[in-house]
Formats: sequence, structure tokens, C-alpha cells
Amino acid sequence: MKLENTEKIQNAFTIQSEHFETHKANFIKKEYLDYVISEVQLQETDSVLEVAAGTCVCGRSFALYVEQVTCLDLTPAMLSVGKEQAEKQELGNMTFVIGDAGELPFLDNSFSIVISRLAFHHFPDVNRPFSEMARVLKRGGKFVFIDMEATEENLRTTQDKIETLRDPSHIRNLSQAEMLKLFTDNHLVVEKRDSTRMTKNLSEWLDFTKTPKSVRRDITSLFVDDLEGKSKTGFQPYQTDEGICFNHKWTMIIGRKPQAI
Repeated sequence: MKLENTEKIQNAFTIQSEHFETHKANFIKKEYLDYVISEVQLQETDSVLEVAAGTCVCGRSFALYVEQVTCLDLTPAMLSVGKEQAEKQELGNMTFVIGDAGELPFLDNSFSIVISRLAFHHFPDVNRPFSEMARVLKRGGKFVFIDMEATEENLRTTQDKIETLRDPSHIRNLSQAEMLKLFTDNHLVVEKRDSTRMTKNLSEWLDFTKTPKSVRRDITSLFVDDLEGKSKTGFQPYQTDEGICFNHKWTMIIGRKPQAI
């Protein structure tokens, strides 16, 4: 079962692909990647699958420590950038596959580590891709899930509407409880969970997706109203010398697939 918003995802990330590696964004900062690697505790014999890999930022970082990394993404332009960067880094243990998270082209129990980073908020049905990732994970293997966490319940709809205005491929941020339920439903045992605040500059955030000027004005106006104590956005913006900023809450959950299910 393929994702319902395939075209929106491909359009959005084709636009973003040309500066995905150079933009000042938290998800490409070495400090966070090093932290993820330390928590996953990679082994030299690991086989890794990164799903909805984009430019394979995590996959390329993991490739330095493991036997094999496969990066799968729906958007050819993103994978092309990832492959180019891997060649520059002389990473010979990586494979790049164009494919859909809801229909993974791999056998059951194929990878010792499966990672998905900042992807699930793009999925109309989060259950299908999660079950697919759990399916291809080896018994005893680790599932590493990283995504933005939803804001407080009464502002979730507002926050998601703004996220979708900026990036039409955005569907819905999950709450931490909803994330944990995915692990439970797929019989994965949670071994680690934590949250990290990621600072975003509003102007740079809108630049990254090349948000049209009219939409950019609308979103900025909503943030200004929030700053002035009018209607809330769910982003809890604040003013800095560099302009309006806000914090995304990223949650990482690491679960293990039991040896016997």
C-alpha cells in the first residue's frame, strides 16, 4: 500500500533537495547526529536501513561505523544528493533505493537497525509504514524513530495547519503517546525515549521550503499575533536579535524487536 500523498512529498522535497545539505538547519548538525549514534550503540556487523532517508544524513553518519547501509526514499532528487555526498565521503558500503515507506521492497528480518528521521509527520496512515519497518527489522534488532512531537492538545490542529501551509506534504505531528502506541502495536520493546528542543528561525524555516511570498506573509502574521498575545499558534514563538524564533520538540524512541514474537 503506497502513500496517498506521494506526489506532494516528491514535489516538496524536490524543491528542498538543492540546498538540503547547505542550509543552516538543526537536523544536519553533527552534535545531534553524534548523540543519536551514541544512543543507538552501533556495531561493526550492523546492517542499517534508513527509511524516507532524504539526502541520507543519518545513513551516511552510520556508514562510518557499520557493515552496510541502505537508504530508501520516495524522491529521486533527494537520493541523488545523498549518493553524491556519499561518493565525496568515499563511503563504499551504501546502497540507494527509490521506494515507498508503505511498501518496502525488502524481505522480512533483513536489517539489524531501521531508522526513520523526521518522516512520520508526512504519512497519511502512520500504521502501515511503521509495520513495514518493523517487518524488515531482524529479531533482536533496533528501530530508531525520530520525529517532531505535537504541541499541546488544544493547539495541535492550528500547528498542523501552519506546518501544512509551509510544506503541503506535512500531514500531522504525533503525540508521544501516539508514537509509543506504534511500538506497542508492533510488539517492539521501548528501550530509550527522550525529547530535544530544536531552535528554528522563522525566516530561515520558510526559506528552506521556498514558501511563496503570500503564504509566507500569512504565516509570519500568525506568529506576530501570537507574540502580541492574540491567537496562539502552538509554536510558542519568541523574539531574538535574529528575528522571530521558535522551538520544535523532537522525540527519539528506540525500540527492540524481540527474538521471538
